[in-house]
Amino acid sequence: MSGGGGSRVSSGREMNSVPDIGESLGAAGRQGFDFLCMPIFNPRFKREFGESPAKDRPGALTRSDLLLSGRDWNTLIVGKLSPWIQADSEDEQVRTNSEEALMQELNFAAYLGVPAFLIPLRQSNNSNLARLLLNHLLTGHHSTVFWIRVPLISSEDMRDDIVENDPVLRSEDCSEEEKTWLWWHHFRSLCDYNKRIALALDVGADLPSDSVIDRWLGEPIKAAVLPTSIFLTNKKGFPVLSKMHQNLIYRLFKLEVQFVITGSNRHSQKEYRSYLQYLEYLNHHRPPPNSYETFAKGYEDYLQCPLQPLMDNLESQTYEIFEKDPIKYSQYQQAVYKCLLDRVPEEEKDTNVQVLMVLGAGRGPLVNASLRAARQSDRRISVFAVEKNINAVVTLQNWKYEEWGDQVTVVSCDMRDWKAPVKADIIVSELLGSFGDNELSPECLDGAQRFLKDDGVSIPSEYTSFLAPISSSKLYNEVRACREKDRDPEAQFEMPYVVRLHNFHQLDDPQPCFTFIHPNDGKSGNSRYKTMDFKVNLNTVLHGFAGYFETILYKNVTLSIRPENHSPGMYSWFPILFPLKQPISVKAGETVCARFWRCTNAKKVWYEWAVTAPECSAIHNPIGRSYTIGL
Repeated sequence: MSGGGGSRVSSGREMNSVPDIGESLGAAGRQGFDFLCMPIFNPRFKREFGESPAKDRPGALTRSDLLLSGRDWNTLIVGKLSPWIQADSEDEQVRTNSEEALMQELNFAAYLGVPAFLIPLRQSNNSNLARLLLNHLLTGHHSTVFWIRVPLISSEDMRDDIVENDPVLRSEDCSEEEKTWLWWHHFRSLCDYNKRIALALDVGADLPSDSVIDRWLGEPIKAAVLPTSIFLTNKKGFPVLSKMHQNLIYRLFKLEVQFVITGSNRHSQKEYRSYLQYLEYLNHHRPPPNSYETFAKGYEDYLQCPLQPLMDNLESQTYEIFEKDPIKYSQYQQAVYKCLLDRVPEEEKDTNVQVLMVLGAGRGPLVNASLRAARQSDRRISVFAVEKNINAVVTLQNWKYEEWGDQVTVVSCDMRDWKAPVKADIIVSELLGSFGDNELSPECLDGAQRFLKDDGVSIPSEYTSFLAPISSSKLYNEVRACREKDRDPEAQFEMPYVVRLHNFHQLDDPQPCFTFIHPNDGKSGNSRYKTMDFKVNLNTVLHGFAGYFETILYKNVTLSIRPENHSPGMYSWFPILFPLKQPISVKAGETVCARFWRCTNAKKVWYEWAVTAPECSAIHNPIGRSYTIGL
């Protein structure tokens, strides 16, 4: 089973009865499908364990594994649980019989080595099913992924019995279209978010509201089951989908979901493959990725430790990646250009030489942007390029020798220790991290402020971090997997990560957190404490907070990674993630109260964070025990 991508749709055909497995597999392949979704046991073969006639029945339980090669079982078959199995039945005999049959089917699927196995949820209480599946996952060395099949909206025949028997679903705060999400949420919580338990969404003719779909798209969806009955017919007799269904499919493409077509051919004038051809058509006509999405390809939901350029020297390739950003340096150039025009009147343009200091010059992109701004504004500047990374200084000295000449002085020094020979009219820096201040721009620029003239300008002049609550079991599991042997077992939850957020659901708009202004008036230190209240509109689960920032470089020249006003085409920064050790259930209408601290001492800076509503979490990273940023 190949993962779906931009090139083609990965798809399977579901069958409820497969008399000849080789023939059915060959037919599905000829129709263009990548895999067959089928029962491993005959659906009519109910096994009455411990009773006749089953215990006395001669012969094999099911067909031989020799009908296919090991490679075919491993790549072309998705198993399905027999529909009669009810591991949570209130009838004890049905339940115990189902338990034995379930384990038999799970074990045989593991023996065959099928890559995925479909298990349907048809009711709210699936506790026993979850226990049995978890026990199976924790024994043996099989690698099957379990696709938990959940309808987007429960059908009429499911509803009455569900609401009656489930205190959670009886409560006023659960809308009709949310119920099946709660089945899923309870099930994966009982299974402790096991990463081999994924979601197969059953898409029906009716779709829930956009906000409910948004929440589903924060879940680990591996497959979407599309019944032929949801397809409409166009003028030429081909199957097509409604606009709302198309929009859902486009969003599922982005998550690289695999599609399973189920049901009989309802467009008998056309071949069965026409359903798949329509999905291919949608895939080829989806909007092309923008430059940010193209740059971020392959980094989706990949956790990275934030850079510490103050403590560590960056590598050449790291500089190279950031220098390619098409937006950032043109905005810096625009900021310096406007600042020069404001500071030097036309009549002084030949005599007034502005002293401009680039603090943290790296390999020189800000120096070049400033020199371009001087030419653009027809103003004169004298530049000091200050850089502590002695390896990058080699590049700066080469620039000076080959291009810049005497207009630029290269200074190999930490800006906080440098004794500047003159004071600056303008200081320019790019010390901002994904959370604004997390690469210690405040500390660096405060340390450098002593060589800025009283009327001098800092570019950037101001920056603000933002936070938003998010739900993402994918990211929760990614963080959990970062556990290291010699560290506290929960240390990985007490540090932020830079991550291209992808498979997640943002629960409310971002709110401002910490703001820093330069030059600093000297009245406020760099420690901060902020409380934020977020309103959540639907039942969900909180896994952490997404962090963003925006900055004013100079007057109306800005940069932002806040989703609402993200600088178009800029990719220098991915968002930051502050995880929570324990997921917190949140009901529709409740408020999430987040508390964030920025703590400092003489040697380091760190963040601490906690949630105090709707329930209290532990304070994360107290005294910087798991994560600090070195000064």
